[in-house]
This record gives sequence, structure tokens and C-alpha cells, in this order.
Amino acid sequence: MDFGFLPSDFWVLLAMLIYFIVVVVIGFVYAKRSNQSTENYFLGGRKLGPWLTALSAEASDMSGWLLMGLPGVAYFTGASDAMWTAIGLAIGTYLNWLFVAKRLRKYSQVANNSITLPDFFSNRFHDKKNILMTIAALIILLFFCIYVGSCFVTCGKLFATLFGMDYATMMILGAIIVFLYTFVGGYLSVCTTDLIQGSLMVCALVIVFVGSVASAGGIDNTVAFLQSIPGFLSGTEIATPILDASGQQVVENGMPLFGAAGEYGIITIVSCLAWGLGYFGMPQVLVRFMSVSHSKEIQKSRIIATVWVVVSLTSAVCIGLIGRSVLPDEFLTQASAENIFIVLSQMLLPAFFCGLVVSGIFAASMSSSSSYLLISGSAVAENIFRGLIKKDATDAQVMIVARITLVVVLLFGIVIALDENSSIFMVVSYAWAGFGASFGPLMLMSLYWRRTNFQGAVAGMIVGAATVLIWNTFIKPLGGIFGIYELLPAFILSLIAIVVVSLLTKEPDKEIADEFDRYMQEDC
Repeated sequence: MDFGFLPSDFWVLLAMLIYFIVVVVIGFVYAKRSNQSTENYFLGGRKLGPWLTALSAEASDMSGWLLMGLPGVAYFTGASDAMWTAIGLAIGTYLNWLFVAKRLRKYSQVANNSITLPDFFSNRFHDKKNILMTIAALIILLFFCIYVGSCFVTCGKLFATLFGMDYATMMILGAIIVFLYTFVGGYLSVCTTDLIQGSLMVCALVIVFVGSVASAGGIDNTVAFLQSIPGFLSGTEIATPILDASGQQVVENGMPLFGAAGEYGIITIVSCLAWGLGYFGMPQVLVRFMSVSHSKEIQKSRIIATVWVVVSLTSAVCIGLIGRSVLPDEFLTQASAENIFIVLSQMLLPAFFCGLVVSGIFAASMSSSSSYLLISGSAVAENIFRGLIKKDATDAQVMIVARITLVVVLLFGIVIALDENSSIFMVVSYAWAGFGASFGPLMLMSLYWRRTNFQGAVAGMIVGAATVLIWNTFIKPLGGIFGIYELLPAFILSLIAIVVVSLLTKEPDKEIADEFDRYMQEDC
């Protein structure tokens, strides 16, 4: 099929241009208010309502991975990986809102009005030397550079697939647009555009899902075709594409070839479900909990967020599966299969509406990468610059450093995204594991275990981050039981490190213990 630039693409571009203009204008609208203080710039002054909090948290969390990475996995190897990962994420979303959100909202304010995640960890354990803050900030920089790169890959693939434009050029253009409104508007602009983007993303997924079912000739025909592929619709087997020497799937007479279904055992299922653990350590989600106007709003946000996630993940997985029936031989590698949502949108929708729908992909990337840029900026400016280097720095100086950091992270993200054959799913999985293992166990223990101390906190973060790096690089390639997703062993080892080191070292000071005992009683 030829998806080059056509006259009708004018309407696609027009719809997307309108969308881009709206989000950039939002950045300028909020510029004055955001620049009043660092709390406004980084946390919106803790004044977000339940809808804004919920949709901003989920839109920034899912990114282009939801509309490209997840459908791509389902298209290429069938239901198993995508389905179990989606289930893990849905469960993790709900549990994070249930067990972390309210407590973090209260504790972050009691702990010296912490406005960033490194701030909270440092203030929670009264770390006068800012060691925790520095370690957390460095971990954020490391893994958010990878995350930002995955979002820019999404931008490049979107425009290259839609219009046949040069991948690198379009990737850089998308990165600059994201940078512009984040640079100007700060947290309020990010969250407000997230509300628009979250709504657009779920609408786009549902519309393309319903349209693709109709295009495939109805549910019965679609299911019959997919059942003919060994293991494609199974939750305990996985489809095995037959690949040629170049790594592309072999096609004969217009039909892709598959071998016998592969085994999909309990270890693999647990690996996918373990994705849900990552939520307890995701800075872009946790900061939303800290910014909600009052802890009483958390329950409303939890319902909104859970419904959004379930509908979005279900639609994304189904789009990938049905896409294999509609376009069985269109994508011959997993990296290229991540374009299935874009191509189905082109096929099924009038040009202008296609432009609005595929804006959902750019929306997802924008909402996530803007959050990653902003949190990275706050980590360096607030936690390293003002926390360590210049403790008497003014808000104006902190925001200058934050914006310089945005530029640096932007450039790193562009370098990472230059390879257009990168798999969004794989890049995201690595960074997700890094954050989940570094911060997740510590977040839970900080909120629930009074005995957690400074030494245990340091050990937990270092062990979590190091295990992800070591397991992914050296242990996972061994296969077998060692092939499990690195987040799970890293999360467990981090948890063990916190408990063991805390018990072997001095108990927290009375001041810290008293603060822990009273934080849930605060009306905030």
C-alpha cells in the first residue's frame, strides 16, 4: 500500500496543525501563572481537580506506547504479551491510586511541603545532606532520557508513516513542539493539555477499534481468521512469526507465515503482570498525586483513572489483533508493526477526522515527554542546584537552571531516538523497570512502615536501579527463569534491601517517627 503524501493529506495536516496550535497557546496562557513560583511551575500550586489529576496522570503515563507499542506487540505475536501486560497495568493503576495517592498527597505536604519526588524522599527522612535527593535526581535523569527518547521515536514514526516524510526530521520537529510549551508553561500547561490529550486518546482508540472490526468483516470473520494462526488468540501460547535472514516475517501468496505456537508459561505471565508494580515508582504519576487540590478528591480521580485505563488498554490490544486480520502482511517486523494504529486510521476515517485521531498519538507522546522533561528539570534545578550547589538560589535562578536542563534532556532524547528501528515497547519497558524498582518499594515503605530509615532508603534506591541495569544486561540473556522481566527481581531485592538495612541500622529519630504517626491526620 502507498501511504505517501496525497492532496487529501492537506486535511490531515490541517487538523493536526489546529491541535498543535491549541496546545502551544495553552502553554503561553499559563506562562504568567506558572512563573509566579517554583511550586506553581513544578506542581501547579497543588490546585488540580479530580478530572484534571486523573486524566493528566494516565495520559502522561501511557504515552505513545499505548497507541503504538502495545498494538504493535499484539499485531506481531498475538494476544498473550499484550493482554497480560494490559491486565498488569490495569491492576497496578487501581492499586496505586488506592494505596499510594491519598497518603502521598498528605505526607508530601507535611514533609516540608515537598514539590518533587526527590524532595519528598529527602524531607521524609530528614536528610540534611541531601544524599537521597541527589541519588533520586540522578536516577530520574538516567531513565527519563530513555523515556523521552521513546516518545520522540513515536513522533518520528507517526509523520514518516502518515506522509512519507523523513523520520529524523519529523522526530526533531515533534520534539521541539513538546519542548516549547513545556519550557513556557510549566506544570499547569502540561496538565491542562493532558486533559485534552487524555480525552482525545481514548476517543481515538475506541473509534479505530470499532471501525477496524467493521473493516475486517465483523467479529465472527475476524475471530475465525485469527484462530487460524497458531497461538494468536491464546493466553497461554504465543504466535511465532517465521522470519527470514533479515529478520522480516516471511510472506507467501499474500499471507504471513507462522510456525507452531510457542509456550507461554507462568514465568512469562508473571513477567507481564509485573508491569503493574512499576506504577508505585513512576515520578510522572506520583507527582499528580501530590498536586491534587485535596486528598478528598482522590477517590473520584481513582474511578476516572481506572475506567480510562481499562477502556484504553482494551481498545489498544484489540486494535493490534484486529489489525492483523485487516492488513495481514503489511508489517513484517515488530518495530514496523507499531504503525498499525496510524495506518488503520488512514484507511478508516475521512482525512480531517484522521488528522484529529492520529493527533491522539502525538498527544500521547506530548503529554508524556513534557512530563518527563519537566520532572527532569525539577530534579536538577530544585534538588541538585538549590539542594546542593546554591542553597540560597532564588526561584528565578532555579527556573533558569530547570530550563537549561530541559534543553539538555531534549538533546539526549533526540540522540536516543535517531534509530527509527527502535521498538517503543522495548525502550519503555527498560525505563519503566528502572523507575518501578528504584522508587516503588521505597515509596510503599515510606508511606506504610514507620521503621524505614535513611540508610534503608539509600540501599533500596541503589539496589533497585543497579539490579535493573545488571539483570537486563547480563542475567536476562541467559533465558529460562532468568528471562523474567527485570522489574520483578529488582523490585523484590530493593524491598529486601530496605527492610534488612533499616533493621540493621539505627531507628529513625523521634521527630521523624512523630511526623509519620500524624501525617494521615492532616486535613490537606
